[in-house]
Amino acid sequence: MHNVARTTGEPSPAETTGQMPALFDHAEAVPTPGRRRKRGPDYEQIQRSPQFRSLRGRFRRFVFPMSIGFFVWYLAYVVLAAYASGFMSTPVFGLVNVGMLLGLSQFVTTAAITALYVRFADREMDPRAAEIRAQNAVPEGTPQ
Repeated sequence: MHNVARTTGEPSPAETTGQMPALFDHAEAVPTPGRRRKRGPDYEQIQRSPQFRSLRGRFRRFVFPMSIGFFVWYLAYVVLAAYASGFMSTPVFGLVNVGMLLGLSQFVTTAAITALYVRFADREMDPRAAEIRAQNAVPEGTPQ
């Protein structure tokens, strides 16, 4: 195979002044697999740990049902607005109708889910995550 980085002619002025480094001529620039030092926690090992899997499972058991429930609720609102205009325009009091109350309740539901998640994260997720972090802490400057 032909090495395209080497030229057979005289070096250009940019090469002789040091303004343009040669890309493939320096053997020391090529990283060797055994010399690379990784710093910090071993994230792959943490992901395989039973504590992390439990944490991830607990997170999913909260988030997926909440997300699906809210999506179904939102979809029901859209379908009612599109196909049940008679029901949605039913007056409740004054100029406020059922559609306006259901639309407003979308915002209330979003705020409630956010508050529930913050409470859930504070009680369930954050202590477990802190425990996993503490178990896998690497002292500063220590190669792994």
